[in-house]
This record gives sequence, C-alpha cells and structure tokens, in this order.
Amino acid sequence: MAKTVDELRNEIRLAVDRFERRGSVGFTKESLAAISEAVGGDVGPGQLPAKAEMRKAIAHRIDGLDDDRDHERAFRKAELEIVAAVLDEAE
Repeated sequence: MAKTVDELRNEIRLAVDRFERRGSVGFTKESLAAISEAVGGDVGPGQLPAKAEMRKAIAHRIDGLDDDRDHERAFRKAELEIVAAVLDEAE
C-alpha cells in the first residue's frame, strides 16, 4: 500500500534526525535545513534561509526533482517519494 504524504514527511524527518509529527504538518525551517544538509547542501551559519530557498537547494541536489518548480509551495507526494528514496539510500 502506498504511503500517505504525512507518512512520507515523517519518514523523511526521522531520516534526518528530526521528530515525527502527528497530523498533516509541513516541514519546519529546521527540518528543511536538516534535509538540505543530508543531501549535501549548506544552509550556512546564523539565521536559516527562507523555506523556498531551502526547497530550491534540495531540488537542485536531488536528481528527479524539478529545479524550475514553484519553490513557494510544499513538496508534492511524488517529490516526497523521491526525497525519501534518496535519504533511504544514504543510510
């Protein structure tokens, strides 16, 4: 059976040592920063960049994610599946 968006988000959170969340909750800036670092991105010291910037950095580093997508919106299910697969391979 296919995983839900919430299950995929939690799988990704756990893969980058973040906490599981209940319900339909998007990624926090901290979670996006952890994902970015896990795929080889550098968020830099100090204040975290905007969510859209971190989504763009993640999309740039993962084959199969569209760099030209609207980074203001959250990752879609198919994109979450790709991110989860990449993080699963990294373990």
